[in-house]
Amino acid sequence: VQLVESGGGLVQPGGSLRLSCTASGFTFSNYRMSWYRQAPGKERELVANISRGSYTINYVDSVKGRFTISRDNAKNTVYLQMNSLKPEDTAVYYCHAERITGLRGTHYWGKGTLVTVSS
Repeated sequence: VQLVESGGGLVQPGGSLRLSCTASGFTFSNYRMSWYRQAPGKERELVANISRGSYTINYVDSVKGRFTISRDNAKNTVYLQMNSLKPEDTAVYYCHAERITGLRGTHYWGKGTLVTVSS
């Protein structure tokens, strides 16, 4: 099982980045996908998640209107389009896959990609 994030980097405030996470080794379309982030010295927080069929999408308040999560089940990939980036968006961004079956949960994490917003 692998989740491989890409697309991170250094961007100026107000700029944009698109993160990608490509999955392998499991049935991607059966999993809810999420993006988390962890800033230096802070706890990991949920940024956005998207249901298996893209019907339900949620965002943390601080990114609403700026970030867009999407997925392509044919490509086993989830995306995070980040616009109007702010210095406080600086963090390592992690891809997460979750499937809940009854009382059992299966979770996979990527290794993360660093996003730095700075002038």
